Amino acid sequence: MAFFSYLLARRMCWPAATRGWRAFTTTEGSRPIIVHKRSLDILHDPWFNKGTAFPITERDRLDLRGLLPPNVMTPQQQIDRFMLDMKRFQVNARDGPSDTNSLAKWRVLNRLHDRNETMYYKVLIDNIEEYAPIVSTPTVGLVCQNYSGLFRRPRGMYFSAADRGEMMSMVYNWPAEQVDMIVVTDGSRILGLGDLGVHGIGIAIGKLDLYVAAAGINPQRVLPIMIDVGTNNEKLLKDPLYLGLQQHRLDGEDYLAVIDEFMEAVFTRWPRVIVQFEDFQSKWALKLLQRYRNKYRMFNVDVQGTAGVAIAGLLGAVRAQGRSMIDFPRQKIVVAGAGSAGIGVVNAARKTMARMLGNNDSAFESAGRQFWVVDAEGLITDERPNIDANTLSFARKAREMDRLGLREGSSLIEVVKKVKPDVLLGLSAVGGLFSKEVLEAIKDSTSTRPAIFPMSNPTKNAECTPEEAFSILGEQIIFASGSPFKDVDLGNGKIGHCNQGNNMYLFPGIGLGTLLSGARVISDGMLQAAAECLAAYIKEDDVLNGIIYPPISRIREISQEVAAAVIREAVAEYLAEGHRDMDTRELERLDKEETLEYVKKSMWEPEYPTLVYMTD
Repeated sequence: MAFFSYLLARRMCWPAATRGWRAFTTTEGSRPIIVHKRSLDILHDPWFNKGTAFPITERDRLDLRGLLPPNVMTPQQQIDRFMLDMKRFQVNARDGPSDTNSLAKWRVLNRLHDRNETMYYKVLIDNIEEYAPIVSTPTVGLVCQNYSGLFRRPRGMYFSAADRGEMMSMVYNWPAEQVDMIVVTDGSRILGLGDLGVHGIGIAIGKLDLYVAAAGINPQRVLPIMIDVGTNNEKLLKDPLYLGLQQHRLDGEDYLAVIDEFMEAVFTRWPRVIVQFEDFQSKWALKLLQRYRNKYRMFNVDVQGTAGVAIAGLLGAVRAQGRSMIDFPRQKIVVAGAGSAGIGVVNAARKTMARMLGNNDSAFESAGRQFWVVDAEGLITDERPNIDANTLSFARKAREMDRLGLREGSSLIEVVKKVKPDVLLGLSAVGGLFSKEVLEAIKDSTSTRPAIFPMSNPTKNAECTPEEAFSILGEQIIFASGSPFKDVDLGNGKIGHCNQGNNMYLFPGIGLGTLLSGARVISDGMLQAAAECLAAYIKEDDVLNGIIYPPISRIREISQEVAAAVIREAVAEYLAEGHRDMDTRELERLDKEETLEYVKKSMWEPEYPTLVYMTD
């Protein structure tokens, strides 16, 4: 633990700053807002509509008297009324037996979102543990699969291959003068569901809902975007009701030209916007990240966010095994999946190990020998033909594998039996891949408490369920999944804890910290600071009980801590350029507690602002 404490101290502790910096008195979103509409136009605008909570003075000011019932309700009364009717609405919202209960909940929440954004986010924040899986993973996957039938009200923007040459002007069609956060997808790999084309916009909408709820990004300054370059989904190509371009996906330079034009357009209008890439197929995810990350404020949540959460879980697993953090570089990790998420996690884990070993070439090489990567064709070695460049550095040497009794293409169960790993990490998107035989083989692990991480989303793509893992391996395992599962009752008062390694723990805080620091790029150091902050969040007693991730109910507090850690790292790396009236020098003077206070005061709260009408 001493080494881990040192790591945190290096990142989080600055000498006490000069006191006397100006106090933060205004919470984001609480200022009076000037509007240029009134009467029914206000009631039909979800950004400004308060419904029955409009006070009498505003009803007079905005010509609303007589358009609403006379009883002025408090925001809490509105929420109580909504929650009371939720069950009835769920039943009425269902379109038939194929419409699941979760999808019905999404419909009800979406209707509220369409008419009153402030109340929607208040409900989401107050019930985040219940509704995060509805607006995001796993229900958002079902939403994306059915998006053409669910589409009612336009939300976000669509840039397509047919818009080439027009994007620079198109971007000015968005009404918001300021945009802080964009989530963009090309729909090519939505969760583990594959190519869903233009339907992928649902994933961008859901992630931005979490940015607002978890990190307090102002909802009037977020923008979900779909880049439609066609689809290779034959079902969608033949569907007369499909909303997107019915042509096969662009590839090569044609594809890059569309993405390049899009990036130039959004950063021309909003130079300080942050762009999060979401659910791009492996073929492009890493290439686009490398292409843009040193030029724009952008990151890829599947590559970097998932990696950060996995690192936090891996560090937590070492602690849960009762070992010192310095032992992490000696963990043997078998990884099932060599897509963008899998390689992103392995890259990040190797960098963490190398830094603990001295952060030199020798340390980096040594760390690489702790991973065995298995894809659909089996164990990856240097004998693999046409190996992807991003995967090459993790290919095991065939001669070394011979001595271990393995070869190019060895199956997952063979690798587990021979390696006896401390961690089995799944990022394959293949449901049930961790079969009974694979889990049985983990019993021979050299670790007294092996970690089982089926991280693929959505739920049906999880490599195994917690019931399967605990029933075969017993209570002495650490379990973390990408999708939410309930804890397992092991009998005799014992609980098998099902940790969810959700990248929601990190990406809202990373985005908020980048925004508030004004960092010109998002560095590896900032991402590492976020992961270490999350790893340190859990108390020692909880970790020893197998709890390595905090409850989602504390996500707003977690995002604050992560954002503060990102800001401090951006300052330490001389990347911070300030935000609004908080310039670089003031950021440098803030100590840990003051940085956290700055974050808290900068977050948007779902409170109805005072509206003041003014003619155009």
